Amino acid sequence: MEPWSLNTLLICFGGGIFGAALGGLWAFVLCGFIVLGGCLVVLAGGGDFILLQVGLGPVFGPHIGFLGGVIAVSYSAGVRKNLPSATGKDILSPLVGTSWDVLLVGGLAALAAHSLLQVLVQVPVIKSFDCIALSIVLVTFVARLLFHQEMPWGNTASIKEHGWLGTSNYAISWVPWMSPPSRLLVVGFGAGILSAALAMGTKTVLDPMAADGQISGAAAFVVPLILGWALAAICLAGLNLATGEIQKFPVWHCMAILSALAYLHFGSLLIAGLVGIAAAFFQELCARMFWNHGSNHLDPPAAAIALGTFILNTIHNSMM
Repeated sequence: MEPWSLNTLLICFGGGIFGAALGGLWAFVLCGFIVLGGCLVVLAGGGDFILLQVGLGPVFGPHIGFLGGVIAVSYSAGVRKNLPSATGKDILSPLVGTSWDVLLVGGLAALAAHSLLQVLVQVPVIKSFDCIALSIVLVTFVARLLFHQEMPWGNTASIKEHGWLGTSNYAISWVPWMSPPSRLLVVGFGAGILSAALAMGTKTVLDPMAADGQISGAAAFVVPLILGWALAAICLAGLNLATGEIQKFPVWHCMAILSALAYLHFGSLLIAGLVGIAAAFFQELCARMFWNHGSNHLDPPAAAIALGTFILNTIHNSMM
């Protein structure tokens, strides 16, 4: 798709509106299903439109549907005050029952993120980040300032009470059931190995197909990178479908994509597992820095993916 065409911009706007109607988390789960479907199409020798233009692009990429839901709920809670949960961190609730302007904000947020993404990928150093994730983070920072009058680190009163990186024994933590270091260590390693194994297997299948011209080189790289991420996104449906103990699903798409990237760069399952551990701790650090004290949802995995991708790409490039 031509990124600045009227059709593309309309598609982004509509995707953001629909993402807001679904709510951020449901939009992300749907994105995971689309990406998984796109991966399967490529593995079958088909085209990459579903994967690159729908699941990761302007139709319903995470910077479109998911971000539309995230920014819309921030506006609903901070400005319109018409959300029953009354919190800008509520990415689980669909927003179709709020008001038309809440949904409209979701569409405008998607347009902003799409436009920002086109700029970020043209900047020499910045393009080494995961620019989709970076656009999500930057637009959410702006929403936090506009709708909640807070800086990126959040509410100063909460920081004074709990300490900037403090959690009050996980009482204010983003995903408290996964936050203890021992769990981050084990879950990060397991998720990293799983995602890297998927990358290893699919790369073996897809590289010869790309060499023969059956599929694009971009698809041959993206499928091994994103397959574990897609499965992790789908797993998050459990957060919406349950309560209490049975809601405590791992949030592992950050570990999945960074571990897969590590395997693709360095060709080692062990390194990928170690990167999975590092990603788990980095995700938790981003939660403590930007989510715990904020009044809206600033996505910790997106923040960790953005910077983690930059670190891995920089190390890889320095070795070439």
